[in-house]
Amino acid sequence: MQLSACAAAVTMMLATTVWAGGSETTFGATATSAAQAQAEPTDRMIVKYRDVQATIARSARLGPVRADRLAALQAFASQHGAVLSHLRNNALGAHILKLDRRLSPEQAAALAARLKASDPSIEYAEPDRIMQPLLTPNDSQFASQWDFHEATAGINAPAAWDLSTGSGVTVAVIDTGYRPHADLAANIVAGYDFINDAAVGNDGNTRDSNPQDPGDWVTSAESSQSGGPFQGCRVSNSSWHGTHVAGTVAAVTNNGTGVAGVAFNAKVQPARVLGKCGGYTSDIADAIIWTSGGSVSGVPANATPSRVLNLSLGGSGSCDTTTQNAINSARSRNAVVVVAAGNSNANAANFSPASCSGIVTVAAVGRTGARASYSNYGSVVALAAPGGDGSNSILSTLNSGTTSPGSDSYAGYQGTSMASPHVAGVAALMIAKKPSATVDEVISKLKSTARPFPATCSQCGTGLLDARAAVAAMGTIDPPPGTNEVEPNNSQGTANFQSAPVTLNAAMGSSTDQDWFSLDLPAGRTLSVTMTPNSSSDYDLYVYNSNGTLIGSSEKGAGAVDSVSVTNTGSSTFKRYVKVIYYSGGTGSTNGKYTVKLAW
Repeated sequence: MQLSACAAAVTMMLATTVWAGGSETTFGATATSAAQAQAEPTDRMIVKYRDVQATIARSARLGPVRADRLAALQAFASQHGAVLSHLRNNALGAHILKLDRRLSPEQAAALAARLKASDPSIEYAEPDRIMQPLLTPNDSQFASQWDFHEATAGINAPAAWDLSTGSGVTVAVIDTGYRPHADLAANIVAGYDFINDAAVGNDGNTRDSNPQDPGDWVTSAESSQSGGPFQGCRVSNSSWHGTHVAGTVAAVTNNGTGVAGVAFNAKVQPARVLGKCGGYTSDIADAIIWTSGGSVSGVPANATPSRVLNLSLGGSGSCDTTTQNAINSARSRNAVVVVAAGNSNANAANFSPASCSGIVTVAAVGRTGARASYSNYGSVVALAAPGGDGSNSILSTLNSGTTSPGSDSYAGYQGTSMASPHVAGVAALMIAKKPSATVDEVISKLKSTARPFPATCSQCGTGLLDARAAVAAMGTIDPPPGTNEVEPNNSQGTANFQSAPVTLNAAMGSSTDQDWFSLDLPAGRTLSVTMTPNSSSDYDLYVYNSNGTLIGSSEKGAGAVDSVSVTNTGSSTFKRYVKVIYYSGGTGSTNGKYTVKLAW
């Protein structure tokens, strides 16, 4: 059986744009980007005393904290190396207290708890937390991506980005290949061209390691040529379908131009299986196996296997054995397979691979949340996502060429082909949140967290994709215990590379020892480093950026916990280095023990 790409109606072509990369920033927020809403260090505390109500009732002016009370509060603040002073009072009768240094969220919470426990006259004490907007990308056309952010039929992506951006996950886009679009190329990893027919491939050869899309146009002469390879094929310009799908999954985001991607810190692995007039099941099956980490004869091993596979393609007929076996193979390697339901306004049970088992079949809704007029439906559909309908399309990366490649562009397409990558992107967000998640766990959470349809969408699965709810359902992942330092690591060049969250067991070997660790900090994330020495030792903590510049430090006394928090406000992932040095106390494998917790 030969499959063709799901129909995608171009509704507009937008001007070419050039991606401008972000720059590395250490502290603070830039004027053009909004940080994620997560716990940040604070230099203020809020304390409310019970007797304040009587003062307010007497219409008396509430003054500063009494000297004796302030002295008692200061005694606890000093344990965190901070000096505390009265800043102002709020409208509720609480005192706002200023610290001379920022405390990590954990330190601030601990200080608040100690203040509350220290004095029964304190009604409550809490950190004066810093609130931020959810990440709203500064991509110039993000406002047009209604499918990401509108309340009616959007997937609630900005709220999900507070929890995950897809770091560390690879998504295979099994499609027409890709163009190295400036708003996409940075998130592409090595893929493969699986088209085994040179005419279909349209690139002068058969299978090779170059999955770039040369175009899939079919002329009227080719379609009408008797006995020709494309006789009867639909006449069309090049679709650049895989580039559009890949942009929805992981377009470069928060770079001040173009569009955003659902899982913008994930990577896309292009597997080219569709060319002129479509693609063959056998090629598609090999791509499913290879992208998920399986072995395919004659194809080099996949160095970056994908945890999520997106197939925005299909053909008539129920699921065939070849495709089902390939899906089973991918599932055995813990890969989630997401498939478009099809664009025939018919029961998806009569289409492949939409009717295969063990996958996530996705129907499409328009901007009102109602089933799109073209979308397939039925009991095999797991849930629905935005695919566009009428005058409202899904905006993503494209190419301006009508036949062979032209310049970078953006365009709005419609189809279940466009709905499917929304779900694939959210699956990547979920797996990044919980890397140990199983295929069935991801599928179950996608379905159970889908929200009710705002309009009629009969036989569209359990509901409309809700990115925030799906990611939140993966729970909070604690750092794994028992990871050990590996010597030698006494210089930046020999730093132990780590993947956060992690807790490291380490030891200070001598009074001249220093231990280095490194990790990659994604854009928009705040790294929290906590170093806990043994009770008799004084070790100090420092954090450096990728250029070796000191960006944070903590130098507390013997037995005290040192904490540093640093934020990557750039648009790209940057390396950070953590150094622990000896100041005084024990050394060696027993007396020199300490732990370092890296989290964000």
